[in-house]
Amino acid sequence: MSLYFGEELLLKKEKIVTAVIVFLVTYALFSLAGVLFPVDREWYESLNKPDWTPSGRLIGTIWSVLFAFISLSAALVYATYDLRKAAAPFWITLIINYLFNQAFSYFQFTQKNLLAAAVDSFFVAITALSLTFIAWRIHKTAAILFIPYVLWSFFATYLAFTIYGMNH
Repeated sequence: MSLYFGEELLLKKEKIVTAVIVFLVTYALFSLAGVLFPVDREWYESLNKPDWTPSGRLIGTIWSVLFAFISLSAALVYATYDLRKAAAPFWITLIINYLFNQAFSYFQFTQKNLLAAAVDSFFVAITALSLTFIAWRIHKTAAILFIPYVLWSFFATYLAFTIYGMNH
């Protein structure tokens, strides 16, 4: 009996370690766009923006927190389901969301294409909303962690289209 308990404890530890790794890898991947496609601050500051535009510092802080929530959600789903079929829609949608998320910085700061960035931001918001509904079926806490991301993504989409309109 104690051997079984020891094996069970070992499996729990392995699952925790793996979940931490999933968290760290997810956070690093979502943060990658900032390295690959750095903000051209001079260009961004030269754009016409609405008065309600958050400061760059606040935007960066919000994304850092949101990336932590996304990463924690991924870790929770992984700890519960690994890569099993039940979680496949979650992982596929997360990858699609990740690609849209990374593409925003490319369109906005490398290509300086405000329309493409705004459209891309819309797809970030839609896939974030999809992730929330998909996660709700398999892990309620993971789903709740996506709610701030959904809200921010729709706000960011509105802001991106507004900035596009003011500069087009």
